[in-house]
Amino acid sequence: MTPLSDDRYLDALTAQSARFADALRGADLQRIVPTCPEWTLHRLAEHVGQAHRWVGEIVARRVTGPVQARELTAAHAPEGANELGRWLRAGAADLVDTIRVTGPQTPMWTFGDDQRAGFWARRMAHETAVHRADAELALGRNFSLDPDLAADAISEWLTLICSRHAVEARPELTKLRGDGEILHLHSTDAGLGEAGEWVVRRTPDGPVWEHGHAKGAVAVRGGVTDLLMVLLRRVPVPQAPVQVLGDQAQLAYWLEHTRF
Repeated sequence: MTPLSDDRYLDALTAQSARFADALRGADLQRIVPTCPEWTLHRLAEHVGQAHRWVGEIVARRVTGPVQARELTAAHAPEGANELGRWLRAGAADLVDTIRVTGPQTPMWTFGDDQRAGFWARRMAHETAVHRADAELALGRNFSLDPDLAADAISEWLTLICSRHAVEARPELTKLRGDGEILHLHSTDAGLGEAGEWVVRRTPDGPVWEHGHAKGAVAVRGGVTDLLMVLLRRVPVPQAPVQVLGDQAQLAYWLEHTRF
């Protein structure tokens, strides 16, 4: 299955940033975020807004080699909730405009196998959505995401985890090497088809994944957003409305060794 369109990612980035900003309205910005326990809501929003601005600079400069955040322009978020929301929306809008003007097909450095500006549209759309989930969960609210975006977020996450770039950056991912153990994720959402099933194999060379159906060591079934929240450790397995079939220790091992 191919990723979604670049326009879909850019529209999602705009929408998720707006919903994040809306979630902050009237909130205590010093509230600790349980899924990012070292951060307050303010720091969480600042991180997202900084990421938008850093990526915007990378795209505008058409950077062709690895770059660290410290090499990019620092941007500090305002303190008030209303101002913070406007700041968050503005950074996302500027990033969307920059990617559209530059062109999603423009070659440039990324930390993934996709070396195009469009990589950043996809990455930032999902980064923003998942951190919006952090905010909503911290505020005791339900988090929802369009099924196609949630499914694509799972696919993107697996692609990043399984890429050679991931192991180069985080050698501890070598612990995901195995002897063919299979983790099967199965969405129960109607309409996703093959895009709603994932087969992850831990091979001697590292994990690989594909869309499809296969019996393995462990399978997880549930709504696609719930699967995403489990896979990214936003909701503990016992608290998630998912069904785990097979060796739960295999699932726990995968989750423990994708903790970053």
